[in-house]
Amino acid sequence: MSDLFAPLTLAHGPAAPNRLWLAPLTNTQSHPDGRLSDEELHWLAMRARGGHGLTMTCAAHVQAGGQGFPGQLGVFSDDHLPGLTRLATALKDAGSLAALQLHHAGARSPRELVGQPMAPSDDEESGARAMTADEVAQLVEDFAAAALRAERAGFDGVEVHGAHGYVLTQFLSPELNRRTDRYGGSLENRARLLLDVVTAVRRRCAPDFQVGVRLSPERFGLRLGEVREVAAELLRSDDVDYLDLSLWDVAKQPQEEAHRDRPLMEWFTDLDRGKARLGVAGKVRTGRQALETLERGADFVMVGRTAILHHDFPERVRRDAAFEPVPTPASPAHLAAEGLSPPFVDYMRGWRGFVADVS
Repeated sequence: MSDLFAPLTLAHGPAAPNRLWLAPLTNTQSHPDGRLSDEELHWLAMRARGGHGLTMTCAAHVQAGGQGFPGQLGVFSDDHLPGLTRLATALKDAGSLAALQLHHAGARSPRELVGQPMAPSDDEESGARAMTADEVAQLVEDFAAAALRAERAGFDGVEVHGAHGYVLTQFLSPELNRRTDRYGGSLENRARLLLDVVTAVRRRCAPDFQVGVRLSPERFGLRLGEVREVAAELLRSDDVDYLDLSLWDVAKQPQEEAHRDRPLMEWFTDLDRGKARLGVAGKVRTGRQALETLERGADFVMVGRTAILHHDFPERVRRDAAFEPVPTPASPAHLAAEGLSPPFVDYMRGWRGFVADVS
């Protein structure tokens, strides 16, 4: 397991102490106005103390109108700074890198939270309306302002959330983006918003501030070949420290038949990385699976479900290479002992088979 616990240098800022990083996980624990709650601070600080080399927050929305779920952490106002500062301090004091994920839900923003959502194009299913050119420019500005806010709070860096069908994915998707301006049509135009956001974040923040990007290569109308092209451009950029690929399953085959001659992960591990690092997420349950993922070409592994089950998963693997997480469904009592508040446990009931029914 020694390779899992080797430090990982990054192009900007400090090195990560190991290759097991906490994935950004929705937990619905913060206050309605986006301020950090004690429950969310407790949950994340436990993971940092448990040995994760980088501890990532949940998706934090950069505009009030970009909220994606109840109890979401916010980073769109200076009112959030006191809580974010407490959080960054706690994570770094535990020996972990501290990263905040920047997010806007776009058409996936619930109407009951934001009113009418905004998206690249009018969307009948969600009721979202197309953003104006000025609103697109404001979104770039608000991502950059949120990154600067995270830097002021003491985070080592941010991750730009370009995955899972949220606004940056919506612009990238040829199915969801039907614009006819410079942000629609060709792949170059559809990728423009994501690349503009990354450039703006890098220029706004200090040279030693870390910038990552999360992409998912499938679903939401995305085309694997196009996402590979965007990933290649990001990796070649001096603006990006790491690319975090959410694959749903690191061992899966691509959905598109034309690309099934090799596993999904391998469509990215052969790309020139320049100075950037490449990480993956998707059903990595054990230290052995994490090590195999590194051997297949990843530089680090994002851990999700297993990190929910065990706050100290990295330390358990360090002590015992054969460590196996508890089986699911897990009891609410076990999850509470692992730092999940009642709202978080209730949210996890939406993950089929994760939480045991207790009469």
